[in-house]
Amino acid sequence: MEMGLLGQLGVGLSFAIPAIGAAIAMGLGGPAVIGAYKKCYVQNKKTSFLFLVFAGTSLTNVLYGLIVALMLTNSVQPDGVLLLLGLGAGLSIGIVAITQSMCSAAAAEALAETGKGSASFLIVIGIAETVSIFAMAFAIALA
Repeated sequence: MEMGLLGQLGVGLSFAIPAIGAAIAMGLGGPAVIGAYKKCYVQNKKTSFLFLVFAGTSLTNVLYGLIVALMLTNSVQPDGVLLLLGLGAGLSIGIVAITQSMCSAAAAEALAETGKGSASFLIVIGIAETVSIFAMAFAIALA
């Protein structure tokens, strides 16, 4: 059975929404990471490579969206199901990207100020990441 327009829309949304979410996330979290660097430089403190990790945490969500899109492309589900799977997974993953950047921004600020807590900060960001992984796995299971 050939995929119709609604199915193709679902496939596209499963990738586009996470990509948009990651772009928004960079706009939210990136400036905070830059501010954390600035805070360290002004105080002559050592900077951490983790600032870059914090800045890039939302990028994995684009990969999850791509994986979902590829899985939906090969699905035999009806077009309406593909649309709902793509939209649901895309929104879930895209929103997680934004929430991760908010956590990352706070983590960068806290690390710049205290120099402590990096493992705890990464765990919190990882908990948010888990929601994306669950959304991806659920969409794949239903595809």
